[in-house]
Amino acid sequence: MSDDGTGTKDAPALDAPLLDEVMPWSVAPLRTGRGWVSAPDAASLRRRWNALVRTEDEAERAALFVPSRSRTLHSSVAPLPGVPAHGGPLAQERGGCPEPVRFLHGPFDQQWLIPDHRLIDAARPQLWRVSDARQTHLVETGHDHRHPGPLVTFTALLPDGQAAAGRSGRIRPLYRRPGGGEPNLLPGLTDHLSGRLGAPVTAEDVLAWIAAAARPGPRGRVVPLTTDPDLWRRGVELGRRVVWLHTRGARCAGGANEGRPRLPGGHRPYVRAPLPAAAPPEEELVHDGEERSLHIGEGRVAPVAREAWEFEAGGARVLGAWFARRAALPAAAGRLAAVRPGSWPQEWTSELLELITVLTLLAELREEQGDLGRALDSGGESGRAVLERAGLLPVPRSARLPASVLDVPEEGPDGQLALL
Repeated sequence: MSDDGTGTKDAPALDAPLLDEVMPWSVAPLRTGRGWVSAPDAASLRRRWNALVRTEDEAERAALFVPSRSRTLHSSVAPLPGVPAHGGPLAQERGGCPEPVRFLHGPFDQQWLIPDHRLIDAARPQLWRVSDARQTHLVETGHDHRHPGPLVTFTALLPDGQAAAGRSGRIRPLYRRPGGGEPNLLPGLTDHLSGRLGAPVTAEDVLAWIAAAARPGPRGRVVPLTTDPDLWRRGVELGRRVVWLHTRGARCAGGANEGRPRLPGGHRPYVRAPLPAAAPPEEELVHDGEERSLHIGEGRVAPVAREAWEFEAGGARVLGAWFARRAALPAAAGRLAAVRPGSWPQEWTSELLELITVLTLLAELREEQGDLGRALDSGGESGRAVLERAGLLPVPRSARLPASVLDVPEEGPDGQLALL
């Protein structure tokens, strides 16, 4: 097996079910079609919207909007689920900016998005429909065997599924319905595991197990299973820690996983020299291995472990990709993407410190994940043949389709009632 960043490599081929079988329903990545509808800060999005709707000349407004085959100023589309209805096509829009929502761009970058279906080429409404306070999304990272890093990431936010490098990955919500209804798991899996392990198994347990045990396989990501209760508990506890870190404390809290992730005293990153007041276009992010510090111009953050600096996901270094999106050269004048902060916002510094913390703590779990993988290899059983004998595989076709949602009324285009 190829190195997946957990320390487990060259393991024998396992008769393990695919992730695509364990979590059968998946959604393709979002495709915005125009970069200006998302940004690392919400204020820039409001300013961009205002610049668009205050432009009276339709040709000029269209140039700002950047039309595509899927969206123009005259497109008639339904509002996104859970988002207030908009008033007609964008050519007639004069109102205020829809409240930007927090979303996950790529594996670890929390940004902001204008939640207006008229702006987004492929918003994946079925994903918005189930993204609520109970939902946790698993996102495939577009893992490349030539680079270390997690196979999957997790978020409590709406994810776009994009990758900084390589191929974007599928999005797999834990629940198929709003409010945490109907787990997106192989039908009968939790009951089957409960019987084999002699203890109740929940959907959240299975997600945590995936976080700890998923690995590359010849046909894609696989999820080895076990009938050893002690090994299962160990893996679920480890996976809960992984999910808690990925979601910045929003999911799998409890026990040692309390609040937002923090490093112990002496290892906690702080700003040692003020970061540049101006947003630094094309400024280089530099790591000093001896000092264990990050440098942005004259600014300095320390301590920053080498493991955090080198942490990769989806074929790119996470910290480098995060910084590049905030320090890129402004777009050409006259384009909405050129509207961006004139100075480095304080919240970006706070986000950077938290991201360093999360990556450091995740890197510390790699050895434990490697140990779990080796224990699974020596255990012999990985689950696929057992699932077939139990009649759970192959996956029923219905489990791969979005669930119908009849208890949540939604509007179609022009205010029509949509049947889901």
